[in-house]
Amino acid sequence: MRVGVLTGGGDCPGLNAVIRSVVRKGAQEYAWKFVGIVDGWAGLVKDVTMALDVPAVRGILPLGGTILGSSRTNPLRLEDGIERIKNTLSAHKIDALVVIGGEDTLSVATALSDAGVNLVGVPKTIDNDVGGTDYTFGFNTAVTIATEAIDRLHTTAESHKRTLVVEVMGRHSGWIALHAGVAGGANAILIPEVEFDLDQVCAWVEKRFEINYAPIVVVAEGAVPKAGQMMVKDESRDEFGHVRLSGIGDWLARQIEHRTEKEARTTVLGHVQRGGTPSAYDRWLATRFGLHAVDAVKDGDFGMMMALRGTDITRIPLADATKATKRVPQELYTEFDVFFGT
Repeated sequence: MRVGVLTGGGDCPGLNAVIRSVVRKGAQEYAWKFVGIVDGWAGLVKDVTMALDVPAVRGILPLGGTILGSSRTNPLRLEDGIERIKNTLSAHKIDALVVIGGEDTLSVATALSDAGVNLVGVPKTIDNDVGGTDYTFGFNTAVTIATEAIDRLHTTAESHKRTLVVEVMGRHSGWIALHAGVAGGANAILIPEVEFDLDQVCAWVEKRFEINYAPIVVVAEGAVPKAGQMMVKDESRDEFGHVRLSGIGDWLARQIEHRTEKEARTTVLGHVQRGGTPSAYDRWLATRFGLHAVDAVKDGDFGMMMALRGTDITRIPLADATKATKRVPQELYTEFDVFFGT
């Protein structure tokens, strides 16, 4: 059997661990041949591939990024996108695909599966917003990086008695903001799932100053104020129609400084959260996802996505995983109210 391996969307710590796991198990246990698809869906549309075998994946376990490259190409926007993908698969005699990606990449995989392409999906995203799985690899690394940054920012905030606003990734879900904010001892955490009251945020900031401590406010990039609009630097969009976010942190810091008459500064963590070496947990989870993806291909169980449920890896239909973004439940967010402003 010849199997193609593809990584799509934003890079994510642990991608190389999946690639290594898939190739090692497929080659060593079943003598499969592998074809690396270069730059995500763009590689299938343009017929750009690379050799992928056991020697090619040695030493990549601790590496961030992806040796295959990635892109946000959306073949469904091309009139002949699906046909071109099928032609590439046929030209390289690829019998099945392992597609590693987030909600956008997996939504394309769902459409291709419906069109008769044999494939299985592996969920990846630092945002942890893919449905059907408890966690995605990359999330643990991103939270760890954000938490370490918040820990460091506490000392400079205290030294200058100023508010520090930390903007983290999270377009439609606040998993990173909530986890890192709680772990880092933030005094306010703002997420896309709950519109925030600017007056309340400023009250939390002032309360913190009253006890002679400087506040840390963690805000997800997609958070919005009540009766307001999402703050963005521009209105440009990617190929999946998403606004390129950023700007809420700067806007919030200006508002806090104006209303409280206390200095406020912003730190935007941006791509730092998804770069570099994956955590031990993400290497472990990514490796397990890869092993189970090979099992699914071996079983001919196509159109499925690997999912973590508790401590077990299970298979769920791709269509179920991609029908809705996984968001932070209101009740989970409110568990931490006691720490806001204190």
